[in-house]
Amino acid sequence: MLTSRIIPLVLTCLFLTADARAVCAQGPVNLVLLSEQWDASWISAPGADPKGFGVYHFRKSLRLAGRPEKFVVHVSADNRYKLYVNGVETGSGPSRGDLWHWRFETYDLAPLLGEGVNQIAAVVWNFGKHVPYAQMTWETGFLMQGDSDAESSVNTGTDSGWKVLDDKSYSPIPINTSTMGAFTVVGPGERVDGHRYPWGWLEPGFDDEGWADAVQTALACPRGIRWMRSHRHLVPRTIPPMELSSQQAPVVRRMEGAGAAAGKPLSGLVIPAGSKAKFLLDQTRLTAAYPLLALSGGRDARIRLTYAEALVDSAGHKAHRDSVDGMSLFGYYDEFIADGGEGRVFSTLWWRTFRYLELAISTGDQALVIDSLTSLYTGYPFRQQAEFVSDDRSLKEIWDVGWRTARLCAGETYFDCPYYEQLNYVGDTRIQALISLYAAGDGRLARKAIAQFDDSRLPDGLTQSRYPSYMTQVIPPYSLFWVAMVHDWWMYRGEEDYIRSLLPGIRGVIDWFASRLDRSGMNGALPWWNFADWADEYDAGVPPGADEGGSALISLQLVYAARMAAEMAEALGSPGEAERYGLLADRVGKAVLAGCWDQNRGLLAETPARRQFSQHANVMAVLTGLFPGREREIMERVLTDGRLIQCTYYYRFYLNRALKAAGMGDIYLDQLKPWYDMLDIGLTTFAEKPEPTRSDCHAWSASPLYDFLATVCGVTSDAPGFARVQIAPSLGRLREVSCKVPHPGGFITCSFKRSGKSGLSAEVELPDGVVGTFVWQGDRKPLSSGRQTLQF
Repeated sequence: MLTSRIIPLVLTCLFLTADARAVCAQGPVNLVLLSEQWDASWISAPGADPKGFGVYHFRKSLRLAGRPEKFVVHVSADNRYKLYVNGVETGSGPSRGDLWHWRFETYDLAPLLGEGVNQIAAVVWNFGKHVPYAQMTWETGFLMQGDSDAESSVNTGTDSGWKVLDDKSYSPIPINTSTMGAFTVVGPGERVDGHRYPWGWLEPGFDDEGWADAVQTALACPRGIRWMRSHRHLVPRTIPPMELSSQQAPVVRRMEGAGAAAGKPLSGLVIPAGSKAKFLLDQTRLTAAYPLLALSGGRDARIRLTYAEALVDSAGHKAHRDSVDGMSLFGYYDEFIADGGEGRVFSTLWWRTFRYLELAISTGDQALVIDSLTSLYTGYPFRQQAEFVSDDRSLKEIWDVGWRTARLCAGETYFDCPYYEQLNYVGDTRIQALISLYAAGDGRLARKAIAQFDDSRLPDGLTQSRYPSYMTQVIPPYSLFWVAMVHDWWMYRGEEDYIRSLLPGIRGVIDWFASRLDRSGMNGALPWWNFADWADEYDAGVPPGADEGGSALISLQLVYAARMAAEMAEALGSPGEAERYGLLADRVGKAVLAGCWDQNRGLLAETPARRQFSQHANVMAVLTGLFPGREREIMERVLTDGRLIQCTYYYRFYLNRALKAAGMGDIYLDQLKPWYDMLDIGLTTFAEKPEPTRSDCHAWSASPLYDFLATVCGVTSDAPGFARVQIAPSLGRLREVSCKVPHPGGFITCSFKRSGKSGLSAEVELPDGVVGTFVWQGDRKPLSSGRQTLQF
């Protein structure tokens, strides 16, 4: 094994024995630890700057008379940690949260322990002023608490036997908006000096005599206890460990200064002493991964790894994503200074996003051997449970690229984009959560996101736009879409008690908007950033009338949320509140219609001034029932009037909802041109917005995964908790389609075969106890649990 030579060791559950894999699973927590102050305490290195950049290695020797049947510990750190037992990486964390919900992980270390001396170790880092926006922090610290007296020997604290080294081999490389020329908040690059790195520190026989004794910095307390004596309120992790899996090595596309085989991975290449070399490598598709660069020799050589989603031309513009000729790479980077040792492996503390990598090398007096350059993919461990098959093979590529997009935008939280921000935004996350439920049948990350947005709410009632984030940002319309997220969860997972606990937050959001209506009943002047979509005609995404008052779009977003809030309040025993929300929705909707309807255009204007018109406002009018019986007429104008401000990728999700509401789902497939256009320029994930785009991977653009199942196949929830199913396929040009959709009770499977102009043969299987309705061209038939065949 290379355990003595890795910076840091990144072997994971994937590479362990079957017994050892159990270590990575979350286990039960001693209830005492959720109600009383812990015996363990937070520790750090003596003299360390508690707020500054630092990387720290902790070690603890544990002597055992034999291998225990179980050895359960609870672990956390600030900012982050990686945990090792006898040289094997056991886990990492903590799962991102805030100071009021500081996560800890639970591990049973028994499979990795043995008779005699065992070594428990952790690398802990604090990125200081370079910390990612998504990383909340108080001060550097490490924490381990045994689940019971049997494991108390590993508790951290004063005189606990934990030793620590402040590793000065690490220094930060600033990555920010200034260095990148675009909003970038993912944390620093890492520079590691191999001469100063404590090689072999994970091995049981390593000499740590010169290391300092760790010092206590704070008490450890669970959230909610009477006498709180810590800034970090501990709560258990609620999501599984992140996936780590090896992936194919990137291939050489271009080289300077040293020979390498084009189209092949780097392996065994010698860079002569006193020379420079540069290699452009292509992963062939975008990924999120820890790089693994294995080197030998090359004392004092400097190696830089630069990462990018795409190459750019001399003007800084992206072209076809496969293009290399005449293109250059610009992005953030890491650096490694070789110490001349054999079999050194450089990795990073935090993962990187890239399709292209540039490896730049400058050697000193000794030749350098590149043993290999590979990587470990990482992300939330979603598994694709859904299936979608049709007689149009081009849809398969959209499905696959959409799935890759959704996966790269999910880690310990959802991300808007993995390269630039890694932030959990409401607007993106609502769409991601539905994809998770439909394509993976896994709601754990979605439930966490709903709770975190609730945790983020400001005293005046709004949620923050993104959370966790140490830099507060508020997008008021996103608070309304958080209400929609809660409604989605209610419809697909139920959990009435949980939804009831969120009703006060929903009330705060609705009341914030209600208190800011103007005399007409539309929105008045609104503070903060009232983003709606990246349409070119909108100022930084803000529609007319949002800031100053009188926006049809923002007003109708309030109606949209208020109607959902009314539905939940009525069902959960608050009829008075439901009535209030309903009356509010009616009042605002009537005000929009009175102020913004233009008889000549037959559409709503953006504001009562009636100078600008958008797809967006009219889409929301259809979704809020503003034109009963006229939905198709309005949507036909929305699609054919080229003068309208057009929805970009994000808001096309709502445009498609309106098409379905208008009974026009059959033309959904005709709306996929923007996604085909992205494939045509070589994108391997779907982008943030039409070209020129900042991000090549943006979660909201993966919406076809949801629509293929919910619109084309027509599988939706027809009652809270998915207790009833409605299947109303909109097959468009397709003649044969089949699908499988995860359901809390199992799977919903469907296959459809058309005959003639309007005939349909359908086979449907519903889980036990689930019933529903099948709708085809206005004809409705009941569905029972089990398998059934229907003819139309």
